[in-house]
Amino acid sequence: MVTLAERRGPDGPTACGFWAALDVWTRRPQVANRRLSGCRLEAERETRCSEAGLRPLLEELVPGWRDEPGREVDGILLAVTGERASGRLKVTLRTVIPKTQAESCREVVIQDFENNTATFIPLERHNSEMYTCKKNNIYSFKLRQDKGDELFWFISVSILCPEKWNADGIVYPKPAWLSDVLLTKIVKWSSENKKNNFKSTLSLISVEKYSECYHRLKAKYKDMVKIWPEVTNPEKFVYEDVAIATYLLVLWEAERLEKGLTAKQSFIDLGCGNGLLVHILTNEGHPGRGIDVRKRKIWDMYGPQTCLEECAITPSDDFLFPDVDWIIGNHSDELTPWIPVVAARSSYSCRYFVLPCCFFDFYGKYCRKQTKSTQYRAYLDFIIEVGSACGFKVEEDCLRIPSTKRVCLIGNQRTYSSSCEKRLDEERTQYIRERCSYTLCAGDDTGFSKIKDCASPFPHVTDCSVVEDDMMQDSSADTDCPVPNKWGTGFQPREKVEKIRNCAALPRDFVDNVVLQVAKALLKVNQDNYDRHDEDSAKYWHKGGSLSLKNVADLLDCDTLQKLKKECGGLQTLLRNNCQVFEVAHGNVQIRDWSKEKQDKQKEKHTKNLSPDEKRKLLSEACKTRLCWFFVNHPDGCPRIAEKCPFAHGIKELRSRANSRK
Repeated sequence: MVTLAERRGPDGPTACGFWAALDVWTRRPQVANRRLSGCRLEAERETRCSEAGLRPLLEELVPGWRDEPGREVDGILLAVTGERASGRLKVTLRTVIPKTQAESCREVVIQDFENNTATFIPLERHNSEMYTCKKNNIYSFKLRQDKGDELFWFISVSILCPEKWNADGIVYPKPAWLSDVLLTKIVKWSSENKKNNFKSTLSLISVEKYSECYHRLKAKYKDMVKIWPEVTNPEKFVYEDVAIATYLLVLWEAERLEKGLTAKQSFIDLGCGNGLLVHILTNEGHPGRGIDVRKRKIWDMYGPQTCLEECAITPSDDFLFPDVDWIIGNHSDELTPWIPVVAARSSYSCRYFVLPCCFFDFYGKYCRKQTKSTQYRAYLDFIIEVGSACGFKVEEDCLRIPSTKRVCLIGNQRTYSSSCEKRLDEERTQYIRERCSYTLCAGDDTGFSKIKDCASPFPHVTDCSVVEDDMMQDSSADTDCPVPNKWGTGFQPREKVEKIRNCAALPRDFVDNVVLQVAKALLKVNQDNYDRHDEDSAKYWHKGGSLSLKNVADLLDCDTLQKLKKECGGLQTLLRNNCQVFEVAHGNVQIRDWSKEKQDKQKEKHTKNLSPDEKRKLLSEACKTRLCWFFVNHPDGCPRIAEKCPFAHGIKELRSRANSRK
């Protein structure tokens, strides 16, 4: 038995942390090995050692188990650990599933809690009915305590036959990967005490079927990246929608098998955006359509078989879909909390799938009350609460998509009989009315909105970050509604023409005033150190200090903050836009010192593939077309001499730019 490496965690891993880390590697190996899709747990048993050894248990777990002479599993364990298995054992049979078309591999995982050892034994299939140990690729992890100091714990990884290790580069990488990558992650996880508030990835569907379907669809639709006409990132949106479509196809296939259905489920995607998800699901044989308030360029490329409609959706009796099996809300923004309501009122058999992203309540921005959990976790709990109030048994799963917001919520079962529909709908109406009756007030001068105290049975509302008054109305008030079958008077769908909200459309005077106010405050931070330079002050360029974004927000008045709140990113976006003046990183702001800047990374990125002549032409066109902010406003002027500064040092240097853009 050869020990490849041994490491000690930064805080000294404990036995509890060690087993938690091994549980991650056993159940979710894809988090460490990116070439894997995941694994399927076939069986799991806990037992105590006996004279009969592990053979009877393995014969039960693995049909067709055969031990070759001299390779009894108890003997292998002795060779791997150097100790007899003792006390309580946990034996798990898992199937490791690669991302590629490579064959899945079965493993027996034996956890010896007395000896703090976990052994991974691959199984070699000789035919469909016979398995034996694959001795060459057996490895183990062991936690041991330092004899000299009980506070120090060490974790090691060992393999049985290093000279015969069979590396396939997928399920079994080279031994160096075990010691350099996997052991490092096991030690790190062992020292962490983080509670995961989310479900495991793809916990509700077959990982194996998902992997097969995903690779098929990815190969089928990969060319969409090359012809993507939208301004959004094609790789992110194409592969994300392929992954979401894959999940739904596998989920719906399992539903048909469970219910004995033959016809493929119908669907409607509310807020379908680019419509690619609708296009994929339609091509895979599911009848459906998508609706969005704004038509996208790519819609015309799909063909007539993909049904996409340009229409503003307002939650009402006009937007019920009694003939549809599934309602989809994929990043549906302001429609997200309404998806369960629409599904519940469309028909008793209607189900829904929602992937929440932006935080919206029924009539405006969502606001949480308690801060024990993250904003994202609190919002997911709110959408789960909405689904439960609508009479659904809500299930949660985590998708495998390139996004930080990848938790989906599924309502495919009702918690009541169809005869109780009238009573449940009254409860839904009451729930929505109470959610919308909260009184909200404008934020204080710090820029952080607050909500008046109000007795409410729902714990999710207060400490708003953004509340738009024009979107919030009291639905309990007696107001004349122009549409009699509308479910509320305060809902406002997004506008057909998308507004520019990256601070670029703000008045120039407004931006200049904010920039100057923030810069003056930053210059005052280290004013005392600047005053002490005396005779050297002529050579010293004062860059001021650093302030957090919250402290910067405290400097601005309420009207300024309200204008910034209506922009995406708010104050931080405005400061980042003025990158000539400010440097924003890790939640802090400081004045940029151009004397220490080598080259603007953004310019370097844009000019990387240009020829020298093209670079010179581009720079000459942009040079001296704007006044240097530091030359005009900074007490020490610009840190660069006029010849090296691309901005104009005075009106005399200023020149017009050809083909200038607004």
